[in-house]
Amino acid sequence: MALKKFKPMTAGTRWKIGNAYAELTTDTPEKSLLEPAKRSGGRNAQGRMSMRYIGGGHKKQYRVIDFKRDKQNIPATVKTIEYDPNRSAFIALVSYADGEKRYIIAPQGLQVGGTVISGADVAPEVGNALLLKNMPLGTVVHNIELQPGKGGAIARSAGAYAQLSNKEEKYAVLKMPSGELRKVLNTCMATVGTVSNSDHALQSIGKAGANRWRGIRPRNRGVAMNPVDHPMGGGEGKSSGGHPRSRTGKYAKGLKTRKPHKSSDKLIISRKNGKKL
Repeated sequence: MALKKFKPMTAGTRWKIGNAYAELTTDTPEKSLLEPAKRSGGRNAQGRMSMRYIGGGHKKQYRVIDFKRDKQNIPATVKTIEYDPNRSAFIALVSYADGEKRYIIAPQGLQVGGTVISGADVAPEVGNALLLKNMPLGTVVHNIELQPGKGGAIARSAGAYAQLSNKEEKYAVLKMPSGELRKVLNTCMATVGTVSNSDHALQSIGKAGANRWRGIRPRNRGVAMNPVDHPMGGGEGKSSGGHPRSRTGKYAKGLKTRKPHKSSDKLIISRKNGKKL
């Protein structure tokens, strides 16, 4: 978990703060766990642009990640810690005792040669996956399921984690990465530890071209458009554009967009601002 500040040899490296990738042990992925990743360029099945500001970017392949951790009670040895172009976290290649290899989200502190295991009531150690009901209070977890057996959906990005704060008859209460307190069925699986690469948010890409490598095209402001193109467009000179809103007219900067009376409302104890729904 180390950052690298570049010398200002060029305009692009003057403000660049990159990842030193000190934790990585190889730059060659496992071939059997690669799948093609076709770029859409923001186009739908008819070939029409449905998402703007997408296009170009470096070619990449998808790494098949085991979010379910459903290989129960079979120990696995960590072979490598690798970079994944499809996510902000690092990934770990683990080899099970029966010879099968899988990629998992690498937690902070997981070392090559270490052992991980998943099961209903295995030891709550870093990298192990177990049921929430069998974890001690205060455990820091990631890759948390919301429905038993469906696979981890919460706290999967770099540096993310949730904390087990309470256990009830049927539910476990988790403090989510946003600060929200939420009930999750205690028969759901979660992996112990914090997701790796926590310094990801401190990086600075240094130049606009680095976003083009990621497939992100320049985004023009609504106030710089004409009225026919955007609700904030038009006016004489540098007009403010009125209340911030999207191209389709939906208010930004404060409008609540969560669906009222959503089915999961009963599972949320308090939102990230500490208020109840």
